[in-house]
Amino acid sequence: MNNKTYDAIKWIVVTVLPAASVFVAALGHIYNWGNTDAIVATLNAIAVFLGATMHISSASYNKKEGE
Repeated sequence: MNNKTYDAIKWIVVTVLPAASVFVAALGHIYNWGNTDAIVATLNAIAVFLGATMHISSASYNKKEGE
């Protein structure tokens, strides 16, 4: 994975997914959307999964660079 791809994914994980989660939670409760909690939980689960995957990838890359 090159730096540009990594930075784009990191931006999505750190900024977009949490913002989308809060946005859906707020509007879902205001407008009484169904399954709002499930959607928010799903967005958060995706963010955590991608964040953990990126952390593993980053640690592996840094270990190779250090050798």
